[in-house]
Amino acid sequence: MRAIWKGAIAFGLVNVPVKVYSATEDHDISLHQVHNADGGRIRYQRRCEVCSQVIDYSDIEKAFEEDGRTVVLSKEELKAIPAENSHEIEVVQFVPSEQLEPMMFEKSYYLEPDSKSPKAYVLLRRALEDTDRVAIVQFALREKTRLGALRIKDDVLVLQSLLWPDEVREANFPSLEADVRISAQERDMSAALVESMAADFDPASFTDDYQVQLRQLIEAKLEQGESLDTEETFGVEAGEGSKGEVIDLMEALKRSLDRKRGSGSAAGSAGEDAGGDSGDAGEGEEETKPARKRSTSSPAKSAAAKSADKPAAGKTSAAKSAGDKAGAAKSSEAKGAASKSAGSRSAAAKSTTAKPAAKSAAGKATSTRARKPA
Repeated sequence: MRAIWKGAIAFGLVNVPVKVYSATEDHDISLHQVHNADGGRIRYQRRCEVCSQVIDYSDIEKAFEEDGRTVVLSKEELKAIPAENSHEIEVVQFVPSEQLEPMMFEKSYYLEPDSKSPKAYVLLRRALEDTDRVAIVQFALREKTRLGALRIKDDVLVLQSLLWPDEVREANFPSLEADVRISAQERDMSAALVESMAADFDPASFTDDYQVQLRQLIEAKLEQGESLDTEETFGVEAGEGSKGEVIDLMEALKRSLDRKRGSGSAAGSAGEDAGGDSGDAGEGEEETKPARKRSTSSPAKSAAAKSADKPAAGKTSAAKSAGDKAGAAKSSEAKGAASKSAGSRSAAAKSTTAKPAAKSAAGKATSTRARKPA
């Protein structure tokens, strides 16, 4: 890291020299603008509205305009402001940390000792630890006088700049002044939902999904070029998102609780289902019944087959007993179902072949009776 500022903490009559480092950084992927027709880079120019010339940064000054009047302030004049030249972080108060409004926090900086002996630095750190308080400080940085909070993080002094009170807007929403009645059941269910989602905060468990997906899009674009299919890349249509749906508040709470409770018991129920499927033979038999019904012949045809062809019925029963023996020998359900359906088909086939035989036998008997009187 590179120090952005050097100064000293004024802790009463104690002076603590420090170097200031930015404690945070932006992890967003940097994108620039290009012309969509030819891919040319778009760059901004500082062009004067009076002479239409492009002005170099060194020739630019700052100005303030009010009521049609403009005041130009040179760099030298701005540097002449006393607060701008101050390199002192002045401790003005020590306050309980819970009295600080989180909305006022702006940016964080690490403070490193900037002297041969860090004794004064360690002394201030120990004072904050022993009193369990936060130091309120004032300092100037980058042409702005700032309010800050000095606290400890991992044995390092951290300076957090604060917004001034007039920089925090007041929340004034007439819609919140309406009389809204919340039932006891709704409060109990919302409390139960909060309890089901309670956990210790772990920042490492969260990811910036947009930046991850943006990197995925860039890599896919580099690989596929203009033939990129965003639906194939992300698995959803481009621009598809969740649609807002107005539903009953109680129903939403119930669904949320059911989802949380269901996710907790999903692992156990999945194991039970797996065990039940592997050991239950009844389900396999139920599945084979429709196939057996479809292959079985009508009652009239079965009666004709039994009366006309008893050996065929005997063969069918023998095939069934052979199938039962195979089932007793721990054959799989699929094989048992296949053998039963095969036996049924063979019985049906034999019954159909027996039917013409019965008809031919009946025909012979009729012709014999017809010849007798003659």
